[in-house]
Amino acid sequence: MEKIITERKDKRIYVDGDKCYKVFRAGYNKADILNEALNHARVEETGLHIPPMQEVKMIGDQWAIVTTYIEGNTLDELLEKNPDREDEYLEKFVDIQIDMQGRRCPLLNKHRDKMNRKISQTDLSATLRYDLHNRIEAMPRYNNLCHGDYNPSNVIIDEKGDAYIIDWSHATQGNVEADSARTFLLFLLENKKERARKYLDLFCEKSGCSRKSILEWLPILAASQSVKGRKNESAFLHRLIFMDEEELENLYEQ
Repeated sequence: MEKIITERKDKRIYVDGDKCYKVFRAGYNKADILNEALNHARVEETGLHIPPMQEVKMIGDQWAIVTTYIEGNTLDELLEKNPDREDEYLEKFVDIQIDMQGRRCPLLNKHRDKMNRKISQTDLSATLRYDLHNRIEAMPRYNNLCHGDYNPSNVIIDEKGDAYIIDWSHATQGNVEADSARTFLLFLLENKKERARKYLDLFCEKSGCSRKSILEWLPILAASQSVKGRKNESAFLHRLIFMDEEELENLYEQ
């Protein structure tokens, strides 16, 4: 293959001609790989701009998902190269997300089911897990397309200015406030607090969602994120899980 464009713990992304290969490490959970491919195929059917999937195959002892290669820069790269255009790029980022969330993909898993499953996997006390499960059930029920990992590194802008959303392993159908809260949390975990605040203000302005309805998802999402066991995140996530409404608002304002 021509070159590696991304390398992570469990996967490498290669480019070969007009194809992009996401190659998973040997032994990676097969069901998760096939679920990601299925999510991708289902999201394609919504008409959303995403790289078309070409095949799922074995390369030696490793599974690979093969899509059409989209030449361009991620929004994360553009933000890094052009910090003076941050407001412009964030506005584009939010517009793309709102367009995505306006789609329906009824065969995807339900977001609330995923959150309940993740919380059950945590080492939190039974009382706290019960409280978080109850919070999920009390949330409004929607069936919008949710990315689950929507951040600037998962949006590619090609040379024509068209945007493509990638990485559908966490896609579900559910609540747009939850999906936005997840993006806000990802910015916080990267220590980009000012960008997180700008993003949330823009999303609320353009979507009509209230900040309160987004922030109240943070304890649930923090509990879900804690399952990954990342030591550098654990203290902050644990603090988030116990925050009340006033503390969540203070977190936004800090």
